[in-house]
Amino acid sequence: MLHRNLVGGEWVDGERRANVNPARPGEVVSEYAEAGPDTARAAVEAARSAQPGWARTSVAERMAILDRIGATILGRAEELAVLLAREEGKLLAEARGEVARAGQTFRYYAHQLLQPQGEVYASTRDNVHAEVRRRPLGVVAVVTPWNYPLAIPAWKVAPALAYGNAVVLKPAELVPASAGELAGIIAGAGLPPGVFNLVLGAGRVAGEALLTAPGVDGVSFTGGTTTGAHVARQCLAHGNKRFQLEMGGKNPLVVLDDADLEVAVRCALDGSFFSTGQRCTASSRLIVQAGIHDRFVAALVGAADTLRVGDPLDPQSQVGPVVSPQQLAQNLGYVAIGAAEGATLAAGGTSDGQFMRPTLLTGARNGMRVAREEIFGPVSCVIKVGDLDEAIAVAADTRYGLSAGIVTTSLAAAERFKRDARAGIVTVNLPTAGTELHLPFGGTGDSNHGPREQGGYARDFYTVPVTCYTGW
Repeated sequence: MLHRNLVGGEWVDGERRANVNPARPGEVVSEYAEAGPDTARAAVEAARSAQPGWARTSVAERMAILDRIGATILGRAEELAVLLAREEGKLLAEARGEVARAGQTFRYYAHQLLQPQGEVYASTRDNVHAEVRRRPLGVVAVVTPWNYPLAIPAWKVAPALAYGNAVVLKPAELVPASAGELAGIIAGAGLPPGVFNLVLGAGRVAGEALLTAPGVDGVSFTGGTTTGAHVARQCLAHGNKRFQLEMGGKNPLVVLDDADLEVAVRCALDGSFFSTGQRCTASSRLIVQAGIHDRFVAALVGAADTLRVGDPLDPQSQVGPVVSPQQLAQNLGYVAIGAAEGATLAAGGTSDGQFMRPTLLTGARNGMRVAREEIFGPVSCVIKVGDLDEAIAVAADTRYGLSAGIVTTSLAAAERFKRDARAGIVTVNLPTAGTELHLPFGGTGDSNHGPREQGGYARDFYTVPVTCYTGW
């Protein structure tokens, strides 16, 4: 299987690279053609040429195309899920859910086009009509990560196309096959050539060309905080591009003394270790009140030790492989850092090939690196606190602010946490990971910059409000 770049409706070759299965590193999933700067710039030029015509396309036609994309994704659900699992290492059941989410996202934005797209206001002047209309941003570069290789491109590309923009998608180089199949589906749905383009390969090459290209009006990026800061600098330096950044998290899950222990363990197990901990919303800080601390730790260690780590295509597996050798080395490095800082390794900390046991560090303090830096693996740490006040303070003591959760049977504590938690997503008696496509997604601090993604809120990034006055 070979995936090529898509530029102006044509499939463009490049230097061939192998795409390997993290569960079986000797197995090649596919090959892909790496895009150089010239290919990336050609994709931008194609998008620039195609965008005005696409913006003038009728709502009915845009709806039909987006709905067709979603229906095709859903119709190929099992095939795409198996490919995703082999390429990224996600459990097949989770991959099926992600494929469904991608298909549903395109269908959702097809029908969002029937929602009001502007506002009418009373003018303070006589004989003047005032309204706000929305026009497309223009050409959007979409830069996506490897952990959700179908869902995240979908929730960026779908609203961009719905609102009349042209797109150049640059996926993470670890997951070219999922992006390539998505591009084939989009290209086959009836879009005019150039409205959607795909460039594959390294961010430092193809991605950098998109950031500096004069024909790009906006960049929607999901990835690490350091890279996000670079994206922002380049956008400002090269044409003052609009940019939207979804970045890291160091998400707290607070467990109070009155929590249902079974619920608390279930939330921590899911948030910390499922999807191999490779989620920006993962529960990487477990902030536990002293009265329940020992029982919670014992129960969580027992549950973590029983999780079956294995091939994502095996229905018995509960945790898949780490996505790459580099990520695995980083995960294990943080385990060593935590031990050196004084934390205790209570579970896991070992690996076999690219499979890593779910790892829990206890006795952590919020000032430790393992409690402050995003690890992005199946590694979590437990921080003991005295009461709700301290728990809220510790939860907020982070540069990030994406997701925060609490497990409690107290309505008052839950309501206070929802009010005071410094995060864009707050959960009660649920894992910190888990979003819905019709609700806004994003955070505060170093987790986010720019308008929220998903739901009707996506319109704020992909459109420009235009105030119109008409006199008579």
